[in-house]
Amino acid sequence: MSTLLLGLAILVVVAGFLPWAIRRSLAPERIVGQETPGGLGLPYQEVGIATENGKSLFGWFIPASGAGRAPAVAVIHGWGGNAATMLPLARPLHEAGFALLFFDARCHGCSDEDSFASLPRFAEDMAHAVDWLQGQDGVAPDRIAVIGHSVGAGAVLLAAARRPDIAAVVSLAAFTHPVAMMRRWLVAKHIPYWPAGWLILRYVERVIGHRFDDIAPINTIRRVRCPTLLVHGAADDTVPVDEAEAIFAVRSGEHVQLKVVAGSHDDYGDLEREVPDLIEFLSKSLTRQRA
Repeated sequence: MSTLLLGLAILVVVAGFLPWAIRRSLAPERIVGQETPGGLGLPYQEVGIATENGKSLFGWFIPASGAGRAPAVAVIHGWGGNAATMLPLARPLHEAGFALLFFDARCHGCSDEDSFASLPRFAEDMAHAVDWLQGQDGVAPDRIAVIGHSVGAGAVLLAAARRPDIAAVVSLAAFTHPVAMMRRWLVAKHIPYWPAGWLILRYVERVIGHRFDDIAPINTIRRVRCPTLLVHGAADDTVPVDEAEAIFAVRSGEHVQLKVVAGSHDDYGDLEREVPDLIEFLSKSLTRQRA
């Protein structure tokens, strides 16, 4: 009897420990960015943006230099990143006449902590960022584009699939499906897919409150109707470039473009060299939206 009770006690402990261990191993590292737009010689203000669950997002608003209502771009980083990691985009986009909002997702940078981070929560944060931009005097509310990297790239596609008022999307290094990313993570952790990995995936779906199929970029791209540019590094060893090609292959129309560039998953130096093409895409897309 005592052996049975001991066994039950161990099962209870393990059942309570495993969810904590899974959440802890998947939680993003919080890194606070040290650079600011001021270091690039740009005018900016620190802002707080209300988001879901009564939380607040930290951001930098960089107003457009001209008078009147300017087109705007909201920019979100990837998993474990922060607004500062996306600053290589700031100066050229500002010089092109855009108002800009760089912000930290929940559980990242200087934004509020929440119970967990996820792709859908990145998308929620982006939606609130767009709402905030639409309320600014110097911003044209119908000419707002969104840019996201990695998980943020999946998030901007999800946000645009939900919101027809987003005028354009730039998706940097998106993966096809959360399961693809999770299976790579399982391999890195030496966790067999069956049955442990499969159970972990089902647990994560339950926690985030969404089926992976419903939020996967390879599915949300079919519902995005605004001009969309998929950008991916040819040497990306975190998300292989063939995933970008797979997303592009199921696009719903010619409003979606794919640009394969030199560089890897986090090589912002190469991304900075591609900014002129991003600016051309955004300028054309937002001018078309105004017309």
